Amino acid sequence: MTAIRQHEALRQAYDGITAVVTGLDDAGLQTPTRCRGWLVADLLFHVLCDAQRALVALASPADGPADVDDVSYWRAVPTGGDGAGAKHAWWARRSAAAFDRPSGVVRIWSDTAPAAVRAAAAADPDGFVTTQGHVLRVADLLATLTTEAVIHHLDLVVRLPDAPPPAELPTRVAVATMDGLLSDDAVRPAGWDDRDYLLHAAGRVPLTDRDRLELGEAAGWFPLIG
Repeated sequence: MTAIRQHEALRQAYDGITAVVTGLDDAGLQTPTRCRGWLVADLLFHVLCDAQRALVALASPADGPADVDDVSYWRAVPTGGDGAGAKHAWWARRSAAAFDRPSGVVRIWSDTAPAAVRAAAAADPDGFVTTQGHVLRVADLLATLTTEAVIHHLDLVVRLPDAPPPAELPTRVAVATMDGLLSDDAVRPAGWDDRDYLLHAAGRVPLTDRDRLELGEAAGWFPLIG
């Protein structure tokens, strides 16, 4: 995928989340998500932090070479159960709750996400930036942000049956990430569509016995990201 398509994928990913949350009132923003303990407003705050991190990273050029790419970046991220993750989850909940109303998070998201996309479009795709202790090519950074946005879009809408799904282009980016994390010989179960694949790969849906049979040794790799 070209770098130009990467920033377009990020735009579509963030626009998709915006389309979900701007149609919700304060009660809707307090709907549970797939992320344990997080309501929609809490999870949106977490994704808002990603958009803010994107702005900082894109304004933080670094010397190359990169130490991770859009796939190996995820291998350094714990897949759950770590103390740091639990602390962040608690902090995000408390931070989102500090707003007078849940819609306050939406207002900041609606300003920040487009700014992050504009910065992504203006950045040199072959340049290097630093984020979370790693150096990445700009295009790879955008792919990691897109993948996380798509997964969290699916998390957001678990109790929102009328909400729009993630767009096709950012979904392809997320699927390509998961493919990269699997062994070369692994083939996803025949009954999985892209949504099923992403939910299983991110540990949102457990593998069934049939899934494990079809995946073979690759079943031990799941979840691919947390």
